[in-house]
Amino acid sequence: MDNNSIDSVNVGESAASVGFSPLDMFLNADWVVQAVMLILIAASFWCWTIIFAKLTKMKSVQAGADRFEESFWSGGALESLYERVGTKPKDPMSAVFSAAMKEWRRSTSKNRVQSNDTRLHLRERIEKVMRVTINREVDQLETQMTFLASVGSTAPFIGLFGTVWGIMHSFQSIAASQSTNLAVVAPGIAEALFATALGLIAAIPAVLAYNKLSNQINRYAMRLDGFVDEFSSIISRQLEGVE
Repeated sequence: MDNNSIDSVNVGESAASVGFSPLDMFLNADWVVQAVMLILIAASFWCWTIIFAKLTKMKSVQAGADRFEESFWSGGALESLYERVGTKPKDPMSAVFSAAMKEWRRSTSKNRVQSNDTRLHLRERIEKVMRVTINREVDQLETQMTFLASVGSTAPFIGLFGTVWGIMHSFQSIAASQSTNLAVVAPGIAEALFATALGLIAAIPAVLAYNKLSNQINRYAMRLDGFVDEFSSIISRQLEGVE
């Protein structure tokens, strides 16, 4: 067997010993590629944490809104409902109702609704309080959504950076070994492409979850807006009946 054959066999055995499992590719990668992989793994883990938390939260607020609307439209007195809701409402729709009733009580208890102008200003204040409450509650629902959007848009590029760096490292290995044998190039390329795969694994769920959650939050915000319009009409009728 000549020297070239022996070198080929040695290179092949060396490449086979490297291994192509995800753990092996991570451990044998350049430190820059390892850092990219760790960033993408951490981002993916945090994205899934946010996704599960947001899905659970949206399910909870939707169920809370259903329960509140059932009580609200049951025909009972609004004062009684306010007493049950209390000062610590458990869902955004209850918070909107509680804020409106608090402003209503503050004004009617001081007998400040005698004139038409005063009634108009009271209705405007109540509507403003409800809108402010909606904005605050929706902002809370949208927390950490920007992280999902950022991961969805940047993770593929971070993975691509790891891929480019890994391929550059592979070419350096080719130059150092002075061999173009595929067994020399394959491990480095596999490690580089693994970084791209991790970028896609992080980005795809983040984008899908962001779109789904954004749609749910927007629909819930529209539901709150509809409740404000309906409650404003009730308040207007109440004010018209005030002597």
